[in-house]
Amino acid sequence: MTQDATPPVDMETLVSLCKRRGFIFPSAEIYGGFANAWDYGPLGAELKRNVRNAWWKAVVQEREDVVGIEAALITNPQVWVASGHVGHFTDPLVECKQCNQRFRADLVEVPICPECGGELSEPRMFNLMFKTFVGPVEDEASVAYLPPETAQGMFVNFDNVLTTTRRKLPFGMAQIRKSFRNEITPGNFIFRTREFEQMEIEFFVKPGEDLKWYDYWRNERLRWYTDLGVSRERLRLYEYPKEELAHYSAGTTDIQYLFPMGWSELEGVADRTDYDLKRHMEHSGKSLTYFDEESSEHVVPFVVEPAAGLDRCALVFLLDAYHEEKDDKGETRVVLRLHPRLAPVKVAVLPLSRNEITPGNFIFRTREFEQMEIEFFVK
Repeated sequence: MTQDATPPVDMETLVSLCKRRGFIFPSAEIYGGFANAWDYGPLGAELKRNVRNAWWKAVVQEREDVVGIEAALITNPQVWVASGHVGHFTDPLVECKQCNQRFRADLVEVPICPECGGELSEPRMFNLMFKTFVGPVEDEASVAYLPPETAQGMFVNFDNVLTTTRRKLPFGMAQIRKSFRNEITPGNFIFRTREFEQMEIEFFVKPGEDLKWYDYWRNERLRWYTDLGVSRERLRLYEYPKEELAHYSAGTTDIQYLFPMGWSELEGVADRTDYDLKRHMEHSGKSLTYFDEESSEHVVPFVVEPAAGLDRCALVFLLDAYHEEKDDKGETRVVLRLHPRLAPVKVAVLPLSRNEITPGNFIFRTREFEQMEIEFFVK
């Protein structure tokens, strides 16, 4: 990464471009929109699908040590009790006593409301999970949750996948699905929303081999972005100091991108140790161990987790592809230099009109004609 790297474009310009060209629209715009909700248009839907497919091909179809699954969105609420989300998946919340706006306490730099300057309340913890009810009766017995992450569906299926695929360590599971977080202060276009898609791998390894695979996946995931055209100068690895690690983590590294609002997380790679499998073993009473034939022992595997947000990936590919150039008349036009594997349109057939002076020879030369062209991008 060079020190003079700059964001390719400001966010307002990109948001305007995405709407004009049919990539991303404000959700329910005819009703005034809905805070921090976005709909993908014709080009955006194709871009998003291409990003999904590129990720799935790279981590599942082109590898022999990763398999894919699709777990249910609404599942037994005990999954979220065991994972710690019911008790601990919280953010500190403050509320303005004057305008009643709410903010994350850790993002408010001064002890007054950033909107109206009013007095703020004392912080209180706010659970980020969306709660719902299963069945016709809304009581505590029917409470369920929308998933705030994708990982737990892979942990609870560890034994099923191990038994049916007869995999040996190391091996991984991959999944793409929606997640929901009742964020207090989402924003920055599709960078942080309450509804989003995640692309995650849970890679299970023998105890003691986790640090080796942690380093491998950091570099492998960074390479995926540069292979798809993202500028290396706008990417960096940020490793969290020990005092900032989550309680289950032996190491966490963010792959960060230079967004218009500064360096921020694009993807996280974490060494989750054996925390998750042990928690589900304790709460379910079921064994989630692996029989190691070399040592003739049952072991609880350690886990390395590369986790990326599909929407953030799409945002980065759009940002990094943004390019302004002069046309033949000297006017500025915007070009999105997307990688061919991600581009929403690969080939265009467009009717063109030309005020020919001497057209003729049947349909050989006409004033209105169609062209079939391919733009083939290479390194």
